[in-house]
Amino acid sequence: MSPDRRAFLARVAAGAAALTAAGPARAQTTADLPLTGRFVQGGHALGQTWPRALIFVDGEALTAASASGAFIVGFDRDAPGSVEIEARGDGRSARRSLDIAPGDFAITRIDGLPPATVTPTDPALLERIAREARLKTGGFASRIDADHFRTGFDWPLTGFRVTSRWGAQRVLNGTPARPHYGIDLAAPAGTMIRAPAAGRVTLAEPDLHFEGGLVLIDHGQGLITAYLHQSRLDVRAGQDVARGDPLGRVGMSGRATGPHLCWRMKWRDRNLDPSLLVHSERS
Repeated sequence: MSPDRRAFLARVAAGAAALTAAGPARAQTTADLPLTGRFVQGGHALGQTWPRALIFVDGEALTAASASGAFIVGFDRDAPGSVEIEARGDGRSARRSLDIAPGDFAITRIDGLPPATVTPTDPALLERIAREARLKTGGFASRIDADHFRTGFDWPLTGFRVTSRWGAQRVLNGTPARPHYGIDLAAPAGTMIRAPAAGRVTLAEPDLHFEGGLVLIDHGQGLITAYLHQSRLDVRAGQDVARGDPLGRVGMSGRATGPHLCWRMKWRDRNLDPSLLVHSERS
């Protein structure tokens, strides 16, 4: 378990213990909780509350607000139609119920992929895939104490075109596969990829079987973005990056049929659409 993960769990445990010690006699009247964001499957809610307040989602403590009181909650592709978010801390609580709109997900068919990238059977390859899965799990487990998501995101590329929307149901070589939890941005090979917001690199691997060159960035509270199929990496694990810093170059490594960037986002174990956090139209 990483130090960031242990520190996050310690903060959540301390907050829960404080709430238990306070008891019901200290609780004040529940107030409304102001939230902004995109309340849709694959979207998110941004909130502002008391510093270090514990954040509950449908009754489960999932995160803690930052020192400034900012927090984020993500809604998976298959999120239910309603959710309750509650902040608790310092003898106070505030909650908000949200209606989550259904997403509009296309069906995408991709043919001509090497069979080993769709239905691998070679034992050595399967061992490699399992080893790389452990690396990715470790990268996604990061929980840095930050709230870089507060100011929104830029597009990681300029001059691109969207070739596959987020959440599309994939059919690979005629075989139904899991939904595509990324948005594909086609651009010439070698195009610079830039950090869309500040954060810490939690994984930088140049040659994974499925993802090719892969970079993961934690933007705070476990909101992590991923950048796939890179031909070159310009960052290393553990490095802090600022908005606009170079991450690498567009390529077609891993499971790809042409040069593009597959841009992904996760919050905890929930897959989110990163384009919904972009704060302005692309140029």
